[in-house]
Amino acid sequence: MGLEAQREHVRAYLAQCSGELAEEFIEVESGTAKDRPILVKSIARCRQLRATLVIAKLDRLARSVAFISSLMESGTEFVAVDVPFANKLMLHLMAAFAEHERGEISARTRAALAAAKARGVVLGSNGNVLATRHKEEAQRYAEKFRGQVSEILSNGVLTVRDVATELNKCGLRTRQNTLWGPSTTSRLLSRLGAQKSGL
Repeated sequence: MGLEAQREHVRAYLAQCSGELAEEFIEVESGTAKDRPILVKSIARCRQLRATLVIAKLDRLARSVAFISSLMESGTEFVAVDVPFANKLMLHLMAAFAEHERGEISARTRAALAAAKARGVVLGSNGNVLATRHKEEAQRYAEKFRGQVSEILSNGVLTVRDVATELNKCGLRTRQNTLWGPSTTSRLLSRLGAQKSGL
């Protein structure tokens, strides 16, 4: 589920339960990552506001039973939109399955890489070539918007979020044919050498 789809799911949930979005945090780290400063900041902010942390999917929060358990024990209220009525037992079980799945994926990946290496495949070289190609394609696509972005910025638009809004108003789409959001717009501005601050 992409970022915009996750945001739409959260908005729909809030509308359904007559909730109000106090603050939005966007994190692009994997749910398996251990160092997640944005998540830590959002949890601290929820405690400060006595608010509920709302996320689109449980596995975006964490694929770790220990993390989910510690979050529950900390007293921070949270809800995953994909399982809004899950109780503590269900959340523990789902986190356990996600953790198991993470281990299985990792094991399969290691086995596939070992088999490829045994066949004589040089690991890493294809990845570097693909990464360079994707970067060049992204840069070429970004250049198509240089004129529109320059005009938007010259009109006094100051934030990444507002630039995204203007791009969407113009009917422009990302390479994935989705609406512009803060993260995709930030990358676009960076590629064009016009990085803006503030969301």
